[in-house]
Amino acid sequence: MSTMVKYEEKPLKIVGTRPIRPDGVDKVTGRARFAADYSLPGQLIGKVLRSPHAHARIKSVDTTAAQSLPGVKAVVTRDDFADMPSEFAAAGELTINFRDVTRNMMAREKVLYDGHPVAAVAAISESIAREALKLIKVEYEVLPHVIDVVEAMKPDAPLLHEEQFTDGVTPKPDKPSNIAKRLVFARGDLEAGFKQADIVVEREFNTKPVHQGYIEPQACLASASEDGQVELWTGTQGHFVFRAQCAKVLQMDVGKLRVVPTELGGGFGGKNNIYTEPLAIALSRKSHRPVKMVMTREEVFRATGPTSGANVKVKIGCTKDGRIIAAEAELNFQAGAFAGSSVGMACPCTFTRYDIDNVKVVGHDVTVNRPKVAAYRAPGAPIIVFGVESVIDELAKTLGIDPIEFRLKNAAKEGTQTYYGPKLGPIGYIETLNKAKAHPHYSAPLGLNQGRGIATGFWFNIGMETSSRLNVNEDGTVTLIMGTVDVAGGSRASMAMMVAEELGIAYDRVRPVIGDTTTLGFNFITAGSRGTFAGGMAAVLSARQAIERLRQRVAQIREVALEDVLWKDGSAVPAPGSAKQFTPMSLVEIARMAGKTGGSISGQSEINAQGAGPGFCTHIVDVEVDKQTGAVKILRYTIVQDVGKAIHPAYVEGQMQGAAVQGIGWSLNEEYFYGADGVLQNPGFLDYRVPVASDVPYIDTVIVEVPNPNHPYGVRGCGEVSIIPPIAAISNAINNAMGVRLRSQPMSPPVVLKALGEAAGGKSKG
Repeated sequence: MSTMVKYEEKPLKIVGTRPIRPDGVDKVTGRARFAADYSLPGQLIGKVLRSPHAHARIKSVDTTAAQSLPGVKAVVTRDDFADMPSEFAAAGELTINFRDVTRNMMAREKVLYDGHPVAAVAAISESIAREALKLIKVEYEVLPHVIDVVEAMKPDAPLLHEEQFTDGVTPKPDKPSNIAKRLVFARGDLEAGFKQADIVVEREFNTKPVHQGYIEPQACLASASEDGQVELWTGTQGHFVFRAQCAKVLQMDVGKLRVVPTELGGGFGGKNNIYTEPLAIALSRKSHRPVKMVMTREEVFRATGPTSGANVKVKIGCTKDGRIIAAEAELNFQAGAFAGSSVGMACPCTFTRYDIDNVKVVGHDVTVNRPKVAAYRAPGAPIIVFGVESVIDELAKTLGIDPIEFRLKNAAKEGTQTYYGPKLGPIGYIETLNKAKAHPHYSAPLGLNQGRGIATGFWFNIGMETSSRLNVNEDGTVTLIMGTVDVAGGSRASMAMMVAEELGIAYDRVRPVIGDTTTLGFNFITAGSRGTFAGGMAAVLSARQAIERLRQRVAQIREVALEDVLWKDGSAVPAPGSAKQFTPMSLVEIARMAGKTGGSISGQSEINAQGAGPGFCTHIVDVEVDKQTGAVKILRYTIVQDVGKAIHPAYVEGQMQGAAVQGIGWSLNEEYFYGADGVLQNPGFLDYRVPVASDVPYIDTVIVEVPNPNHPYGVRGCGEVSIIPPIAAISNAINNAMGVRLRSQPMSPPVVLKALGEAAGGKSKG
């Protein structure tokens, strides 16, 4: 059932405090078991042969020599997997097509990017498996490739898919194209709006694909038995979704596949998709032995999803007093080798921070010879917000209006009609702007070559199918079994806190665990900032059902009517005004007698969580630009974000800070470098530079709490919103420091130095 549980303001004892996380000790002592830490007796090691070409037709694959190598127990190629028809499904925020999934996990007609799997082997050791890969002979017909999204959209571009015709165009095109889909969102009369505008700014921006940069590479262990049962241990953000996808592409019953989620060493959306899992299962089926597969860092970069790179065009018109009356954008997003970029999520995020009557957003989903993209923390939003918030900043500067005041003049609020559908409910966007303006950071003095930038962000957040179970143990402790993977490390604590608050017991009396796919009903993937929102709602409902059953037991024991029993502070007590009084019973006492009064006591819930509240934030950043090298140093950073309710404020602050750090890396350093042959040149952390401690200052956080009315504790997702503004905020700060406006990412030293040189040479500063 679709479920919304309304917010009720009440005194809180545990929610809002900062207890120790339940997984903390195991993590710092090394006892926590990640996917690569799992092993089984007799296991084999699986390895993947990957394409050295960006685009080539596979003419033949000969595995004879590899299969004959002593120690090799199984080999799989495209012939071992059924072809799939087009069938779409949700996998986190992005949509997948099973026809593409089966072609991404193992190339069929063509290889479509450097690193595309062509075959996989399982052997008794890693060295033998690697030797076997060298013995596989693949005959390729190398084809022209295209890497850049603008080039891929041209009519004469090398074509990835002969059967792909642009969806969303009427009439249907008569020629195939790399443009997989066209999306349009519109409201009002755009042409009339621009005619009324006193100032119109139109700019073009470009961004590069960046990787999620999780510390733990993908890993899995599969064990298939002779009767068709399969167990899979894997690092995933959604083990139920992985079970469904693996069962689908391997044509097996879902009930025969048990997926156990391991501890997760980071995901950020990058572990929403299956890669080696179906290969490990297929190899285990063939060999009748467990198969373990662990990606190298190079494989992670070459063959798992980065976020999209994009070409973005933004046009905004406003009146002389700073009122925005028309806004238009074109979003051209790389999808990688198969359709399904984040453009569908980016389009509604383009202008939703502002109340604008006349809006049009057009998005294009474009296939290129790169790895299929995956979600990355608010997928698509940082890219388009870079363009929009840069233009907003330029408009404010042209009009001589303070950048926060300009945003306040146009800020979305409760009741604002969005251009993509719903009206906004209670939101805290204006509060974040006001608190940012009042923050000491905003008025602090700046030095030579230093500048300050402002930018804001919006993200929807989602709910979806969620289930949980709460078991009351015989000693009065409770076990909370959840189906939402704890991606960031804080959701187990947050769920336990809400359950403890409901039951009126101490936090350390609740033991939260993540159940495997046999313990609960289906749970959607932990994505879209749904974990604490949807998982928390399910946990609260499970606790409330358990409380009802505890009350029933006490009514039975004390021989009173159920309505005479009130649950308060961890005990059943007489309800005020009840005719029959009785001696209160604590949870411990009730649990101790459970076996004699009807058996174990539990509560459970299976819901489709609805009413996820959108999140908004405002960022302030100070930078210093070195004129000699072009290096940009982040001096100070402040985040103001509406989180609805901070269940565990320390983890909320960590989410905000972590998102900003990733945004800083995205802004200044991170990008994929491809050679002329379409081969990735920097597939490792030595050459793909993520931020280190010396790159970022302490990041100050200001938590705004405007409760989401559709959650029992007012929760809004908080993990994704603060990755959205950094690129724009840093670009705006560089502009204020040097008078040069950058419209491409990353804003690395060579890019900054070139822009400074062009400005000094008299070219337009923009």
